[in-house]
Amino acid sequence: MPTPDLTQEELLRYARHLALPHVGIEGQKKLKSARILLVGAGGLGSPAALYLAAAGVGTIGVVDADLVDRTNLQRQVLHGTAGLGHRKTDSAVERLHDLNPDVAVETFPVRLSSANALEILKAWDVVLDGSDNFPTRYLVNDACVFLGKPNVYGAIFRFEGQAAVFDARRGPCYRCLYADPPPPDLVPSCAEGGVLGVLPGIIGSIQALEALKLVLGVGDPLIGRLLLFDALQLSFRELALEKDPACPVCGKNPSVRQLIDYEAFCGVPTGGPPEAEEVSVRAFAAERSSNPRILVLDVREPFEHAIAPFPGARTLPLGQLPARLAELDPKAEIVAVCHHGQRSLTAARLLRGAGFAHARSLAGGIDAWAREVDGNVPRY
Repeated sequence: MPTPDLTQEELLRYARHLALPHVGIEGQKKLKSARILLVGAGGLGSPAALYLAAAGVGTIGVVDADLVDRTNLQRQVLHGTAGLGHRKTDSAVERLHDLNPDVAVETFPVRLSSANALEILKAWDVVLDGSDNFPTRYLVNDACVFLGKPNVYGAIFRFEGQAAVFDARRGPCYRCLYADPPPPDLVPSCAEGGVLGVLPGIIGSIQALEALKLVLGVGDPLIGRLLLFDALQLSFRELALEKDPACPVCGKNPSVRQLIDYEAFCGVPTGGPPEAEEVSVRAFAAERSSNPRILVLDVREPFEHAIAPFPGARTLPLGQLPARLAELDPKAEIVAVCHHGQRSLTAARLLRGAGFAHARSLAGGIDAWAREVDGNVPRY
């Protein structure tokens, strides 16, 4: 495909690029021809999308199935108050076209899965992973290895972030660094653990930088290197990464040759635990109306029930539960509740192991309660 010429308006828009010896007119033409896919239009995808569009990347793809939520606005600068309740992909198109009307934006308002990942990723030059969960990270990695695509990785939590470029053709992949996912119960999400709003702006911008370097073919990309950032110390560290010959995906004798069930691989429950351990929100609403003695144990952090209190619940954060079991009646009917149901399931299993035979978890947590039972409870 011939390299597209730059219009007079583009020559003016990208004048500061054209002045760079590593970019110039030919480099800007490369950017105009480039196709970069963003997996996620959240905290990391927002700054990356804005800077890639501003830089003149010809086609930007956005994969995200979520709607814009008020809690997003603290860090997801691609979206605004006017977009609340709208698809993030639609919000992204509007903002990116306002920033640069010459950029084409292709949207995929779906959840990336093993069923669609190869089809979605195959048409792109670079994949930028802005996801916030381990199943998607492993999925993106494996799909990129199979397709021979560079994977620009970023991750954030609280005040820390990391970035790397995984390209199995020239270095290690994500599985070479993290062969096995951590237990899901031990990894709080950003909603549970928090994140400083500016942090994804820093890491997402680094991801955009690495993507541009790959397109331009300049500089030393973060292949074989993991960049670690500490916002509190304002420090960067770098770790050298090596390709793992025994990697199940990109090693010498790979055992994973097709996309798998990544939720199962990461230990994320999909079919649900035994029914005795969980109760649906609708079933619990009916039970509670006939049995007000049921103890609702809210195991979220204090700031969470300040945002969205569960009516009539006793608050006892999960981290304090083992040391405070004596405060609870072993014979009581207990339903533990958290944000989405994972911490409460851990609490229910802990209680059952300690002799609380009637402890259960509220499936889907307070988020499901707000969606299906009580719309007055705020979602966060």
